[in-house]
Amino acid sequence: MDKLDKFDNAIIAELRQNARQSISHIADAVSLSRSAVSERIKKMEHNGVIRGYQVLLSESQKEGVSAYFEIQHQCPRCADVVHVFQNIPEVVTCRGITGDMDLLVYVQASSMRRLHEIREYIDAQTDIIKIKTHVVLSEWIDNQG
Repeated sequence: MDKLDKFDNAIIAELRQNARQSISHIADAVSLSRSAVSERIKKMEHNGVIRGYQVLLSESQKEGVSAYFEIQHQCPRCADVVHVFQNIPEVVTCRGITGDMDLLVYVQASSMRRLHEIREYIDAQTDIIKIKTHVVLSEWIDNQG
C-alpha cells in the first residue's frame, strides 16, 4: 500500500466532514482535478484506506437525553447540598430518597455531551461522595403532563 500524501489526507479530511459531497466540491477544496480526486478515492477504497461509508443517526440528539442521578453526599441534611442542583437549569426534580443513596435527581439535557458535563460538575463537588447515572432509554408512561 502506498503512503498517503498531502492530497490524500486533504481528500480524507473532506470526506470526514461530508462523505456525500460531490467530487467537484472535493476537487475544488483540495486543488486537484475531478478525475484526480476520483482516482485517488478509488485507489484508497481499493487499498483499504477507506473501508466504507456509514450513516449516523442522531434522533436522540434532536430530542435530547434524560437521566436519573442517584446521589450520595456527606452533609448532615439533604437540604445542605440542594444548592448544587439549583444552579443547573437542566435539573427537573431533586428528591430525597431512602436506601444507600440520598437524592434522586432527574435531568433533561440537550445532548449526551451536556449530560456528561452536568455529571462531571456534580461529581466535582466536595460534598458529593458517590454518583450513579441511569440514562433513560424509553418512556412508557408519563401521567404528569
